[in-house]
Amino acid sequence: MFRIFSTVSVWCILLVAMFCCGPGYAETKQISAQQVAPFVSMAIDCAVQEYPNKIAHTMQSDADQGTPESLHPSFYGCFDWHSSVHGHWLLARFARLYPQHPLAVEARSILDRHLTIPNIALEVQYLMAEGRTSWERPYGLAWLLQLAAELKEWKNEGSTEAAAWSAALQPLEDACTIRLSSWLPKLAYPIRTGEHSQTAFAFGLVLDYARIAGNEDLENLVVVTSNRLYGSDFGSNLRFEPSGQDFLSPALAEADLMRRVMAPEEYALWLEAFLPEIPDSFEAGWLPVAVVTDRSDGKLAHLDGLNLSRAWMLEGIVFGLPVDDSRRQALLGAAEVHRGDGLDAVTGDHYEGGHWLGTYAFYLSSGRGLNTPNRKSD
Repeated sequence: MFRIFSTVSVWCILLVAMFCCGPGYAETKQISAQQVAPFVSMAIDCAVQEYPNKIAHTMQSDADQGTPESLHPSFYGCFDWHSSVHGHWLLARFARLYPQHPLAVEARSILDRHLTIPNIALEVQYLMAEGRTSWERPYGLAWLLQLAAELKEWKNEGSTEAAAWSAALQPLEDACTIRLSSWLPKLAYPIRTGEHSQTAFAFGLVLDYARIAGNEDLENLVVVTSNRLYGSDFGSNLRFEPSGQDFLSPALAEADLMRRVMAPEEYALWLEAFLPEIPDSFEAGWLPVAVVTDRSDGKLAHLDGLNLSRAWMLEGIVFGLPVDDSRRQALLGAAEVHRGDGLDAVTGDHYEGGHWLGTYAFYLSSGRGLNTPNRKSD
């Protein structure tokens, strides 16, 4: 088992964050390529490992039979489609941030083989086929757009490779946007689960994508839908979380979404009504980490992902608050406890967690949710 941070380093980061959190906070959270490398190695292995594979596959006839790779030539590894997609996001982000690392060469090779025009055409054909209106909605579609956002930013930095991959991915990016844009106006209620169907987490990824891509229609649709579904919420209670197989917090994901939608002063008032239990001074242990009893059980291992996603969502909440808000230290304290526990669990010892937890570890440790535009006015 490898440890990403020692206890001492975790608390050093916490002290820095308490004084520095605000604009530029994400820069205090960067870690080295050596610390990230184990996550990347897992993603590289998974991206080309076709089996075991869980296909959520609606068939209209015998003609729809196929192997994972024949059905999804770009995203057939990592057990399921959405895990493969966000595994490719991890590879793209690592190669972009650490281009000189030896693993970046392997990452680019996989992107080059998988993100091709013919492969993506088959992925689009699959997504838009009859009977698949709700396929991978919203989680997988949101992660695909997050991959597209990463490639667009990398392309804008002058990478010709990223430009080619981004162009190849564009038709699937457009198809995901069509699926989501037709769904959001019809969504009468939010989906408040702790797993893939949750709307708040997906909306956050989609909103970040829309702002990076300059898609104002999609941005406005997500903002309007978020306000409609969540803007009047109050009285949430974290004592009812987590459920036994959550990897996302319904309450914290909603709060992390709404900081992307509201200005800081407005957000502070909304958060006070929505999560009144957040302490207004530093208080260790106010949000206990989730306990994982068996990491060889894929559903129970979800709770390692919950600790990681809680960490970045707590950081995101802080990022959205005014700099003098008294709740920031308690939020940061909880974030660092979850960060340390979550990162320690990303070992790759069990495929049940190893095929996807690296993405969550890198999303957290690279500050991805904080390194995207927060609001149009920012």
